[in-house]
Amino acid sequence: MLLSISTPVASCWIYCLLCLSASLSAQSSEALSAATDYYGRPAQGDWPLVGGDWSNSRYSSLSLVSKANVHRLGNAWKSEAFHDGATSRSPIVAKSGRLYVSAGRIIYALDAKTGKTVWSHNTAPDAPPHEVALNRELELAKWLNTPNSVPNGKGMGLGGGHIFAGLKDGHVIALDDVRGDLIWATQTGLDQPKKGKLAAVAPTFAAGSVFSGLADGDHNLRGRMAALDAANGEIRWQRFAIPEPGQTGHETWPSYNDTWRFGGGGVWTNPAIDLELGLAYFTTGNPTPAYAGDLRPGSNLFTCSVLALDIRTGELRWHFQLVHHDVYEADIGIPVVLYDSIIDGRRRKALAVMRADGYLFQLDRATGAPLLPVVERAVPQLESQRTSATQPFPVLGESVLLSCIDWQNKGVPMGFSLGCMWTPPASPPPSEHQQNVLAPFPSAKGSMMAYNPETKLFYVQATSFLHWPRRSHDPYFLNWVGAVPGLKTFTSLTAINHTGRVAWSQSMPSPSAPGGPLTTAGKLVFQSTGDGDFKAFSATDGKPLWSFYLGNSGGPAATYEIEGQQYVALTAGSNVWAFKLGGAPAPNRPAKLHASKALPDAGTPTREIATTSLHRSLVEPGSRYFIDEFTFDPVKARIASNEKMLFVNNGNMNHEIVSLDGSWKTPRLSPTEEFWVTFEKPGNYPYYCKDHPWSQGEIVVVAESRSRASSSTDSPPTKEGSAQLLNGRQQYVEHCSRCHGDDLLGRTNAPPLAGSTFLERWETRSALDLFDNMRTTMPQTNPGGLASDVYFDITAYLLEENELRHTPGVLDNVVKLKELKISGNHVAR
Repeated sequence: MLLSISTPVASCWIYCLLCLSASLSAQSSEALSAATDYYGRPAQGDWPLVGGDWSNSRYSSLSLVSKANVHRLGNAWKSEAFHDGATSRSPIVAKSGRLYVSAGRIIYALDAKTGKTVWSHNTAPDAPPHEVALNRELELAKWLNTPNSVPNGKGMGLGGGHIFAGLKDGHVIALDDVRGDLIWATQTGLDQPKKGKLAAVAPTFAAGSVFSGLADGDHNLRGRMAALDAANGEIRWQRFAIPEPGQTGHETWPSYNDTWRFGGGGVWTNPAIDLELGLAYFTTGNPTPAYAGDLRPGSNLFTCSVLALDIRTGELRWHFQLVHHDVYEADIGIPVVLYDSIIDGRRRKALAVMRADGYLFQLDRATGAPLLPVVERAVPQLESQRTSATQPFPVLGESVLLSCIDWQNKGVPMGFSLGCMWTPPASPPPSEHQQNVLAPFPSAKGSMMAYNPETKLFYVQATSFLHWPRRSHDPYFLNWVGAVPGLKTFTSLTAINHTGRVAWSQSMPSPSAPGGPLTTAGKLVFQSTGDGDFKAFSATDGKPLWSFYLGNSGGPAATYEIEGQQYVALTAGSNVWAFKLGGAPAPNRPAKLHASKALPDAGTPTREIATTSLHRSLVEPGSRYFIDEFTFDPVKARIASNEKMLFVNNGNMNHEIVSLDGSWKTPRLSPTEEFWVTFEKPGNYPYYCKDHPWSQGEIVVVAESRSRASSSTDSPPTKEGSAQLLNGRQQYVEHCSRCHGDDLLGRTNAPPLAGSTFLERWETRSALDLFDNMRTTMPQTNPGGLASDVYFDITAYLLEENELRHTPGVLDNVVKLKELKISGNHVAR
């Protein structure tokens, strides 16, 4: 069988328009009026959707910037900083000389040539204003369930004179793209507020409709897809990801319980559209409870699937499930890409979808049938999880993630054994399942993919890392639990050819923020990196061609044309950056600030370490807990020299704690037993549990003069201030640590809240900016949903942990915050 890929041709486009004129409304024809082909590619170098057009290919036909001259690319402009101390990695959309982007709770329209703000729209105007009067937009609160109405950060969609955005409370809104006025707001989920109910995709405008999705799947509801009337926001149709009784697919859920009612299938990615076929293509997330497959035996349709829906009615035309009965949290989290294939001399409408384990599937988008052979292969089994015997695999393909063999060669931390991608989560003690198995996480998700019809290659950024999958005694608990020292992440930008195999791959700094490459007719691929660079690579062989230091990892880039100049723009930190040929050169990479400061790497100040941790789930409704026998609390502790540390066995197993260097140990502690150890000399003391060597921790002993408790350089907090810091720490662990880490050092999807990166970001701002940013955008699952005193306490804790001392006492009002300027390595008054 011969296989090649070609670009759309003019005759096909003309045929498409003839079909559309007979079948679509006047609105549909109007929607196509600016299109140059049946993928909806925009005229005049615009970029109206985060995927570039209806195909989600993130390809631009602009070629003014090319491999030959990209070395001349420089900074054209840098926008003013976003309000409220907000940062953004949101994708940019562009049309008619304007760029549109969200940061925090505000949507901005910028002049695409200069970066000047044309208008801004606050989507949560009635968020608590402190002592400041509510602004004139208070009336919008009648339309929105504020203060939860914060843009989802996935980008927006343009069309019909409107800019469309999904909000974190389930609303989809439309603004006038010229003036920024609110046109309509529609709730696509439950009418009442619900944690985790968010319109999580970048809305797609096509045929007079706005296509969106709801990602409430991980919160024990059901994900859903929707089409709204672009003119007035009325819902034309909605479809749940999980079928109801009597619908096709319901038989894949158990008949003896109602897990289908909260079965998951959240919609996290923006849909692609084929108007010729009249189909919208959505992907769905994992089923819930995520790690409790025993509650939901069966393949659990239509989770972890591609769904092709009729754009007029929402009727299901076909589906393809990529993961049967998922117990791995393997959401399909990368938008599908539409392209054209030539197979046996015949043009085929094709669809590419990346599975979370890094394999690319290529399907016929009219029927859902694989274009290349796919087989069902046996995978590891665990009866308690009711695992599926097989999973589908493309015969010729290979993963963009590291394999088990790759991880074996990189070494496994002490005390752990290595599983593979399809290793099921272990059942909790006292089961006989191994509790110390690390497995590659299905992490090929969160970014967008690109496809270049000239190179015939797909491009995707993916980060490989190991995790510790375990099922809690509480089947509805979902959180990443357990600290594993020494784990590394490996990020790559990879090109995949039409057979599904890797054509080239470039290592990238880790961790890198989810984003997505941009590819152009200039044979270039643009991608931001985790170390603050924005880079261009050769689209054909991956050779690095150009780099510009931004200082922050950026979002997905967009490209557009104005007055004969091609621009490339992206968000990074608190600004939008735009580049053109002949622009300003990149600044020198600055030396890291505050490199000598002892920040949270030094551990949590405490005099007591417990053998067992209690983790709270931030995902499920209410308070759900995981009692973790194999994680010390805290994992990394700090104590002054010549002080004692108390080890307490608060679990149900025996624990004998041994220093890695053999300099000290405890007796074998039965449940409830405790033991004191004196640490005389400063230094680092790693230790482990002799009974469970994968349970590890570290004690950092500092000289008495450096101990925070006896520091003479700053006034110690008052008793009330100490209570605030303790509560701030507890609130941080409860509401923030899942994303930002117990150590405050950040994760792939969340920036660090301590150390030089944090200080560089905030050193020109006030503590009020930090407070404002948190209270309007965090936690991600419930922005603005915490009490004001909680935000004050967390702010005080972050200042303290960064050694940014404030006035002794309780930090509890806006005046104090506004007076505190974060400058250098201290808070200046």
